[in-house]
Amino acid sequence: MIKNRITENITNPGILEQLYRSNPAAFTRAFHEVYPEIQSEVSAQIWYERLKNEPTEITWGVSKDWIFVGIVALFVGLLMQLPDLISISHDFYYPRNMAFIAMPGLAAFFAYKQGLAWKDLMIPFGILVIAVLFINYLPHIPGSDTLLLSCIHLPILMWLLVGYIYGGAQFSKTEKRIDFLRFHGDLLVMSAVILLAGGLFTAFTLNLFNLIDIKIEDLYFRYWVLSALPSVPLLATMLIQQNPTLVSKISPVIARIFTPLVTLMLLIFLGAFIYTGKDPYNDREFLLVFNGVLIGVMALLLFSVSEATKETGSRFHRMSLAVLAFLAIINNGIALSAIAFRLFELGLTPNRLVVLGGNVLILLNLIFVTRQLLGLMKGQKNLRDVEASMTRFLPYYALWAAIVSFIFPLIFSFQ
Repeated sequence: MIKNRITENITNPGILEQLYRSNPAAFTRAFHEVYPEIQSEVSAQIWYERLKNEPTEITWGVSKDWIFVGIVALFVGLLMQLPDLISISHDFYYPRNMAFIAMPGLAAFFAYKQGLAWKDLMIPFGILVIAVLFINYLPHIPGSDTLLLSCIHLPILMWLLVGYIYGGAQFSKTEKRIDFLRFHGDLLVMSAVILLAGGLFTAFTLNLFNLIDIKIEDLYFRYWVLSALPSVPLLATMLIQQNPTLVSKISPVIARIFTPLVTLMLLIFLGAFIYTGKDPYNDREFLLVFNGVLIGVMALLLFSVSEATKETGSRFHRMSLAVLAFLAIINNGIALSAIAFRLFELGLTPNRLVVLGGNVLILLNLIFVTRQLLGLMKGQKNLRDVEASMTRFLPYYALWAAIVSFIFPLIFSFQ
């Protein structure tokens, strides 16, 4: 763990500098979390002042990093244009392969920055190759539910493989998993900024050419936008790695603002749901939206818990999270009962079985997180217990995604 390495080497400036340069964002976050334990050391005080007073100017990093990012971005752009280059149907190519375009680029960047050996990459690389071959050799059957489910769940599996590489092939450690989840807050903010800037650039460019009566919309979106979009997370990651404090203070603010708001919204929604007497058992569209709300709440909860488990997390924020988790359990229970009802009344289908399994996993995850949050508020649990409960189910999500992606098409005869 990076926290342990900081503590063990607090009197070894050379190793500390190497740790910082290998991953400034992770080092800065870990150092501030362990600082109360090591603040009596002079070197710790020096590092504290250094990290507290990071320069406000943007650090662009070294040229070799940008060359690597540029090569990966060009390769990603080539993959996005591949259907036109070798005459593959867009409807066939993009749904099956989008998971293998953007995410491997992020994985390559993390592997490069951490200097992982090939032996550390053999497992994720092998899964990637198997997944690419499997999904592209699945029969093209119009209306196939299992094909659609594979296309939806493979990105989840690829995302967790990125997490494995992000953690330096040590994703079994709680600290690595929690850092990976926290990273997504910064990634979301930075990606949004880049997309906003890209949108402004697009509007400026198109209007500029329209002034001279040249219509470039089709070419611009087909080649430039389509090729550049998947590289936005990669560019955002590069900027975050080089400037760990650039957006690190924005993500907690967003979490603290929206957690109580979403909690209130969900409470009002459940009240309105009871008042209106809406029937999730026989209304399929409503049940789909209901599950969509649950997934959104779960995503916010996981991200917000990663911020609340810091020493600086307020009691009000943690209380809001506990209430939100409890409401999400109620929401999940309603959805789960409706899914089970439809399964027994209308019969077994791939879609119903997948939703049932996913909801069971989410419910168990919510129960563990809520239990630890309540224990934390009562002083019976510590921050590490909450972190462990939040990340404990990541391997199970990966296993379920793999089962749905690879096994379901076979047992349901590709239908």
